[in-house]
Amino acid sequence: MVAGPVDEYFRSVRRLLTGDVVLGNLEGTLTDRGSAKCGAGSSDCFSFHAPPSYAHRLRRAGFTVMNLANNHALDYGPVGQRDTVNAVRRAHMLTTGRPGEIAYLKVRGIRVAVLGFAPYRWAQSLLDLPAAERLVRRADRWADLVVVTMHAGAEGADRQHVEPGNEWFLGENRGNAVAFAHDVVRAGADIVVGSGPHVLRGLEWYRGRLIAYSLGNLLGYRTLNSSGVTGISAILHVSLRRDGSVQAARLDAVTTRGGIPRPDPGGAARGLVRTLSREDFGRRAVAVSPTGMLRRP
Repeated sequence: MVAGPVDEYFRSVRRLLTGDVVLGNLEGTLTDRGSAKCGAGSSDCFSFHAPPSYAHRLRRAGFTVMNLANNHALDYGPVGQRDTVNAVRRAHMLTTGRPGEIAYLKVRGIRVAVLGFAPYRWAQSLLDLPAAERLVRRADRWADLVVVTMHAGAEGADRQHVEPGNEWFLGENRGNAVAFAHDVVRAGADIVVGSGPHVLRGLEWYRGRLIAYSLGNLLGYRTLNSSGVTGISAILHVSLRRDGSVQAARLDAVTTRGGIPRPDPGGAARGLVRTLSREDFGRRAVAVSPTGMLRRP
């Protein structure tokens, strides 16, 4: 996210960003300080930042929790990360994703815990599965509902499929998304939502829990590629009962051409996710209706 026509960023999708918990992956920093990780003139390194005041824009858009477990959270060093955390909290949102961090909140008497994981030293690691399981179990001891977000998987238009085993990108181990998601579900997670590949991926039904392996990009004005399949995205709505079972779920199709999200009346995301889910998960694939309603297989 960079400075731009901020009043336009979420205008078209604000009505879709509603819920008791609205979780977003903040892929960048909110700071005016620090030094960019990329050297001058670099053509294959990207450092993202926006003014700290943009946190209030995120809150007004509807977000309540921001995940900081991703590869751009330290783009402007520790000072940039501190500024980001402070900005998010001043805007009355919670943060999650740093080592050992759990966002706790109560919604209508229901206790909710939100945890973020990524394969980086500044995040709660998704490469250390036993540690991830322990943290989820700790959250589950207090919470009625445990929400896990994972920044996992290789990036790019050709990375729509969930690969078996560890996925690698630019020499980085981006984790074993399937093993991680299944492990945290067994440890107590009630839903797992992925980011990282910058494209949509399939939906899996595992042990009565929904796993969304990647929801693609939502906002990336002048930062992220939005051509072809990288411009097809979605907003996931899930209603959970106190016992963690899914009461209702829906996938709203979005297009991000030009880096700004808008509802997609053609619903390209629905057909794409339906196909990817079937191809990658077979009998465990979540069914996607023509209107975007999600149903267990």
